[in-house]
Amino acid sequence: MKKKKDNSKKLIIILLIVAAVLIIAALVLKKGPELMKVSTETVSVNTITEKVSASGKIFPVTEVKISSPVSGEVVELNIVEGDSVRQGQILAKIDPEAYQSQVERGTASVNASKANMANSKAQLENIRAQKEQVLSQLLNAQEVHKRNEKLFKEGVISTSDFESSLVNLQSLEANIRASEASIKSAQQSVLASEYSIKSAEASLKELKTMLGRTTIVAPVSGVVSKLNVEKGEQVVGTVQMSGTELMRIANLNSMEVQVEVSESDIPRVNIGDVVDVEVDAYIDRIFKGEVRQIANSANNLSSGMAGAVLNSDQVTNFVVTIDILRESYNDLINSDNRFPFRPGMSANVEINTSTVENILTVPVQSVTVREFEEDAERLKRDDSYNPKDERYAEVVFIVDADSVRMLEVSTGLQDDKFIHIKQGLEEGMVVVTAPYSAISKKLEEGEQVQIVDEDDLYKVKD
Repeated sequence: MKKKKDNSKKLIIILLIVAAVLIIAALVLKKGPELMKVSTETVSVNTITEKVSASGKIFPVTEVKISSPVSGEVVELNIVEGDSVRQGQILAKIDPEAYQSQVERGTASVNASKANMANSKAQLENIRAQKEQVLSQLLNAQEVHKRNEKLFKEGVISTSDFESSLVNLQSLEANIRASEASIKSAQQSVLASEYSIKSAEASLKELKTMLGRTTIVAPVSGVVSKLNVEKGEQVVGTVQMSGTELMRIANLNSMEVQVEVSESDIPRVNIGDVVDVEVDAYIDRIFKGEVRQIANSANNLSSGMAGAVLNSDQVTNFVVTIDILRESYNDLINSDNRFPFRPGMSANVEINTSTVENILTVPVQSVTVREFEEDAERLKRDDSYNPKDERYAEVVFIVDADSVRMLEVSTGLQDDKFIHIKQGLEEGMVVVTAPYSAISKKLEEGEQVQIVDEDDLYKVKD
């Protein structure tokens, strides 16, 4: 009797297990295969602003590097970094003692040249006086010789007396010619003395200039943005080599951003483009700017074509200079913070290169590149099929009832969110926007899908 009861229990348990299996199988069959979950958006009309992103550093629009024009020791330093200075203000002094001695020598050289000139002029006047004396004697000798020539013809004087007067006349004529030569020589000496004076005066002027340059003055008004020397340091002048950079004076009232833009983006950038500027020092703040200058040559190109690096593996960028508009940061300026931006601050920019309004758009992630199936299948059926003949095109997936269709599209301008659809779609169509892995690879023509919110796609299952 007990055995019969145990068999009944076993039978009931088996029946219950079978029933549970049948119920689970029925539920599975009813549920069917799991559909791919996607999110969608409607094709709409929007405004697209195309942007070029870049990063760089902030610099003053005007920054003057001051190098030492002379060599020597810094004996006076009247400023510290951050000081405001005005044009003509004395900033520092280089030891002037050596240059003062050179000026004194130069002055003595000028005076010596002037003394030599006075001496040359005196010699010239002396030679001219001697010539006048000889000329007077020559005139008297000519008269005497003229009378002696008449008397000689009349036989009054002897041949000896006549020849004596002739010799005297010829001697005086030779003396006149010698005097004229001496005068020309003396005139050249005077001219040489004049040139010597000019040379000495030019050298003195140069030495005085060098002495004056021992006093360093501000060439422009601004702020000492960088100070490289201390009092007592030795500096090298620009005459010998590049010279020691003493300091920099910048006009911090006008600032610019210099960024590097890739060669693929540079054709879209134009002078005057509006720019959004983000500065790392000011979180969640966007300043306005304007493109002022675009470099004509790449920043990695040598100065001469012969020295240009022709390696195509190198990244080619062009420097774009952007003015930061003062009105976009006026609220940051106060008595405690007169200059919100400092040289060297990091900045990221977005250059608004072009804007098009009222155009048909879809989200950027909706568009992918796929092998266009209609052509691919036709080519594969063709005996002359060649994989190189396969056609790839930009496509989107639109939702038609509970399945998707792949459509070829022609695109244009795009920004961070939307892309312009030139051909292939109409306003109001519903396109698949996520997940991108499904759009780019998994989705197939005619496949059934389940539409969910995009947030639900990425929820982690418990």
